[in-house]
Amino acid sequence: MNWDRDDFRRRAAAVRQLPLESVLIVRGAARDERDRSKWHTEQGPLSVTGAKFINWRRGVGGGGAIDLVMHLAAIDYRAAVAWLEEHFAVGPVAAVETRTDSTKNKLCLPAADKRKLGRVLQYLTGRRHLPASLLAPLVESGKLYADRRGNAVFLLVAGKANRPVGAELRGSGPRVWRGMAPGSRKDSAYFWIGAPASRSIVVCESAIDAISCSAIDANHICISTSGVRANPRWLKGLIARGYQIHCGFDDDEPGDNAASQMIALHPTVQRLRPPAHDWNDVLAER
Repeated sequence: MNWDRDDFRRRAAAVRQLPLESVLIVRGAARDERDRSKWHTEQGPLSVTGAKFINWRRGVGGGGAIDLVMHLAAIDYRAAVAWLEEHFAVGPVAAVETRTDSTKNKLCLPAADKRKLGRVLQYLTGRRHLPASLLAPLVESGKLYADRRGNAVFLLVAGKANRPVGAELRGSGPRVWRGMAPGSRKDSAYFWIGAPASRSIVVCESAIDAISCSAIDANHICISTSGVRANPRWLKGLIARGYQIHCGFDDDEPGDNAASQMIALHPTVQRLRPPAHDWNDVLAER
C-alpha cells in the first residue's frame, strides 16, 4: 500500500496527544496504590508526568502516546499509530481495515545494507558484549544483518530451510529502539541460536538475550519470543516433541508474571531466572 506522508503525519498528530493514562489502562497497566505517577506495565514500572514517561529500570523514556505504545508493545512507529487508531477510534481505521488480508499481513523485511553491518556488529560486540564468534555464523547464514537505518535485523525463521516469517529490529544508535518488521508472524516461528542436537531450550524475551544466554551456556537452544509472551503458539509443539523448556524471561515483574502464566499453562516448563535483570546483563558482568 502507498502511504501519503502528509496524511500519515496528520494521523500521527491526532493520536500522539491521547492521554497516557488512557493508553495505559487499555494496555492493562495498573496504577500504583501509593504513588499515583507510577504504573505497573508489561514492560515494568513506569513513571508518568503529563505527556512524558520513563522506565527507570530499562533506561527508556519518551513523550506522547505513540512513544508509549512503541515501548509497551515493542513495535515500530507506524504500527503504534495503527494500534492507537484501532483502540481509540481515531483516524481512518475503517479504511485501513478494508485492505485485503494478503496485503495487510504481507511480510515486509527491511533490505540489507552491508555498509551498515560494521556499525551493527560494533554495537552488538561493544555495547551488548556479544561474542563475535557467535555473531559471525548468524551473519553468514543471513539470520542477522544490518538495514539501511543501521538497525540490527534478527530473522524469525521456520522449518529446516530457515524460511523467514518475520524479524526483530534493534537500533544501534544512542537512542534505545526496538521493533518488528511489518507482517512478522511471531506465532509461526522464532529467532534461535544454539546446538541443533540439544534437547534443552531456554526461552528468552529478545534475540539479544537469546544470543547472550547461548554465550553463557552453549548446551541449550536459545529462543526469542520477541517480547514478553506467556503462550506463543509454537511452544506447545516443542513440548510435544520432547524438548525440556526453561522460561528464561527477565528477572522483573513482567518476566515473572509471564513465566508463572507459562508454567500454569504448560506444567513441564521450568523457570530459569537470570541472576541479573536479563541474560545480556549477566553476560556483561562476566
